[in-house]
Amino acid sequence: MRKPATDPVVARNRKAAHDFELGESWEAGIVLVGPEVKALRAGRASLSGGFVDVEDGEVWLHGVHIPQYSQARWLTEGSKRKRKLLLHRAQIDKIARKVGEGGMTVVPLTLYFKDGRAKVEIALARGRKSWDKRHALAERQAARETEQAVSRRLKGRTR
Repeated sequence: MRKPATDPVVARNRKAAHDFELGESWEAGIVLVGPEVKALRAGRASLSGGFVDVEDGEVWLHGVHIPQYSQARWLTEGSKRKRKLLLHRAQIDKIARKVGEGGMTVVPLTLYFKDGRAKVEIALARGRKSWDKRHALAERQAARETEQAVSRRLKGRTR
């Protein structure tokens, strides 16, 4: 059986770009148990409210909801348990240093499969204030209107 051409994205954290100013990002492996992998392959997960923490030189993913697989019988752990992330030592040290400087956090952006393994994309982030969110929304709207005006102009229409 052939593998799909694209790696399927299981979940996206769409609010992360709105709530945070995103910086550097990394791809991390995630330690899961069997039924959790089945639930992810079924496309069931939620990254909203998730965050990453560095504890004792290890990186942990908290608050990500992976519901129990309906046909699994032996998994009794919670669906929002903390899960270990797999990164290189240099990456872990860099993340710990940046978070330790203050005002920064690490949030999960996407959860997907790559070469049959579950991966999570995490990014360094700084929280936005409410006025900052409105300002970013206004900038995106202005850029969209500019693109539309240029497109209409190139097509020969004036309004």
